[in-house]
Amino acid sequence: MTVYIVGAGPGEVELLTLKALRLIREADVILYDELIGEEIKELIRKESKAELIDVGKRAGRHKKRQEEINSLLVEYGKTGKKVVRLKGGDPFVFGRGGEEIEALAEHGIDFEVVPGISSAIAGPAYAGIPVTHRRYDPALVLITGKQERERLNWNALAKLNATIVILMGVSTLRENVERLLRHGKSPETPVAIIERATTPEQRVVRGRLGDIAEIAEKEGVKAPAVIVIGGVVEVEEKVRNFLRNLKES
Repeated sequence: MTVYIVGAGPGEVELLTLKALRLIREADVILYDELIGEEIKELIRKESKAELIDVGKRAGRHKKRQEEINSLLVEYGKTGKKVVRLKGGDPFVFGRGGEEIEALAEHGIDFEVVPGISSAIAGPAYAGIPVTHRRYDPALVLITGKQERERLNWNALAKLNATIVILMGVSTLRENVERLLRHGKSPETPVAIIERATTPEQRVVRGRLGDIAEIAEKEGVKAPAVIVIGGVVEVEEKVRNFLRNLKES
């Protein structure tokens, strides 16, 4: 018996890996997240004969708590069926995949992890923002905008010469921006918010650290979105008119 913890990528159906697609087609049961995207939801309905279980989570609207999802994985894993846990992005990038494999191992259930393309990388890429660039900061830091308990050293983060990518940070944007500013990050630091990244509805909202919260509120930015803070955002302005990925979608 094996449970497959599978990354569905950032939402664009063609960014799903070949291995993920094969497992979707072979699965007996698929437990899928909300953030896999509408195109991939449609794909699993067409390509799979599996029992489909929606365990999606959005801010304030959880169809299943994480503990319930873990229990379902264990329950179905013990049946001997081919179980796919389909998660948005990559299972191990703020996707709680680590908690799920711990639960499976605790109950003696074999698992396999199938990595997916994380929106932390793909979202900026689709907007023409390279998260690393030799001309800009030499490090990359990924953080979650929502933390169950405060563990992040904002003072150290603000002083680090690194590009900062924030996932799940729309609702806490103002709070996190104020923390960075309070600890010394320049208000002139470029910021881009990529809303609904890699989908036909993708939108890029731009600003500086000192005004991005106001701009985002004025523009009505909504989740899901990827926030990029750092000089690499300047690249987008130079290349935006030549991006073809969304023009051709």
